[in-house]
Amino acid sequence: MAAAFRPRRSVLYMPGSNARALEKARTLPADALILDLEDAVSPDAKAIARDQVAAAVKNGGFGDREVIIRVNAPDTEWGEADMKAACAAGPNAILVPKVNGPDDVMRADHALKANGAPSHTALWVMMETPRAMLDALAIADAARGTRLSCFVMGTNDLAKETRANIVPGRGPMNAWLMACVAAARVAQIDIIDGVYNTIADMDGFEHECLEARDRGFDGKTLIHPSQIEIANRAFGPSELEVEWARAILAAFDLPENAGKGALQLDGKMVERLHADIARRTVAIAEAIASRG
Repeated sequence: MAAAFRPRRSVLYMPGSNARALEKARTLPADALILDLEDAVSPDAKAIARDQVAAAVKNGGFGDREVIIRVNAPDTEWGEADMKAACAAGPNAILVPKVNGPDDVMRADHALKANGAPSHTALWVMMETPRAMLDALAIADAARGTRLSCFVMGTNDLAKETRANIVPGRGPMNAWLMACVAAARVAQIDIIDGVYNTIADMDGFEHECLEARDRGFDGKTLIHPSQIEIANRAFGPSELEVEWARAILAAFDLPENAGKGALQLDGKMVERLHADIARRTVAIAEAIASRG
């Protein structure tokens, strides 16, 4: 399932067991919200979280925000009930953790269909295990013929399972991050970067957002509302980028350039591939602007 031109700059985790947080989520300027039944919820609060999240999604009121429910893994005691409740609620997507290979994607996709998830409910998967890093392309290829539309990096779990340290620049993880980005692009799905753990370190967070953007990520998962503004700014196209993109499209639209594969614009060589990039930049900018 190819990703639409939809901004996913800021994707905020909200604990499903916190009713006040779920209510506040409706007012936050995040592009997407992950209403969490997994890591952010203690075992004794799983059932309450499931009921609260399902009710919140059914009640709506989230505006243009994309709403995703992260369920517990299928092999846990909560997985099956989570999936049934999430499908019945009908969010924009259901996020499945601990995916290790394409068979897990197929099973999750089957579960969406078997539980009657509406056609608008997509499948997102967490990329957070060593096996997933080794099989990223096969997992992405499973998007063909399924509802898979987005990868979400689970860098904390990945660090735990590989014993790699999360350091500034994330050098130990760079090969895995880029392998997942490449796999997502092959499958034409989106990919969201992992969280930044130090809430008070805004400079470090901004630096990591800009690095992630340079690596090709579409946005970043967040653990606190204070991170939203920085993520939106880092992953959104700047005014200069949008202006340049519009100039490229206008140049190729000129009758005298109709048959050209490349041309000079303001002293720079631009090709048809740059027009494709420009078209996406403008589409994302317009989608952001339409949200007010």
